[in-house]
Amino acid sequence: MRPRRRSALLEQLVAAADGPSQQAVLDELRRAILAGGVPPGTSIPLAEVADVFRVSQIPVREALKTLMGEGLVTHKRNSGYTVALLTAQELREMYIVRETLESASLLAAVANATDTDRAAAVAVNHLLEQAIADDDAAAYHRQSRQFHAALTRPSRMHRLLHMLETAWNVTEPVQSMVHVSAADRAQLHADHRAMLDAFLVGDPERLVAASEAHAARLNAVIATLPTDTGLLA
Repeated sequence: MRPRRRSALLEQLVAAADGPSQQAVLDELRRAILAGGVPPGTSIPLAEVADVFRVSQIPVREALKTLMGEGLVTHKRNSGYTVALLTAQELREMYIVRETLESASLLAAVANATDTDRAAAVAVNHLLEQAIADDDAAAYHRQSRQFHAALTRPSRMHRLLHMLETAWNVTEPVQSMVHVSAADRAQLHADHRAMLDAFLVGDPERLVAASEAHAARLNAVIATLPTDTGLLA
């Protein structure tokens, strides 16, 4: 019998030195799954995760139940817990959810944005440009999320922003931007530039139009992701 492969999740976990609380276990599991080093479909061995945290299996199980509710973890009776594996259709649907929630926040974001908010958006855009220049796909993926957050956060629509964050989290294990071409990333970033320009001058109609064009391009790019590599179900 072949030895079971060690779960990639275990390599990503960092346990607090003084023994984590149940909330800390949940936060660290979520962080590890969202950080990009744990592919969809990765097993989550309950006993081994508990050993990493030096806790019983009870707080780990409760944390995994919460993550199941967030759409990040799945459970099957004979297979145990795994990082959620989306179908191509489910991934496209979650991008539509993200687009819808983001669009709803942008008008308010433009109206409420302060100089500090605008400076934050410019700063993240610089990081995106550096990622493009360095051809650093992981950095681009990470900073792209921060860029969109910088444009929507000024809406101060906290419940909507929480829903947007949750929807974004569901797609995060796929690390979509890591798996598309450099040319696609460059085109998507050109859309970001158009969105930023509209945000900075306070033009809500122009921002929404640029956002819709970006979403259409993004949906087309996502549709090209391979479905036979284990990335998607």
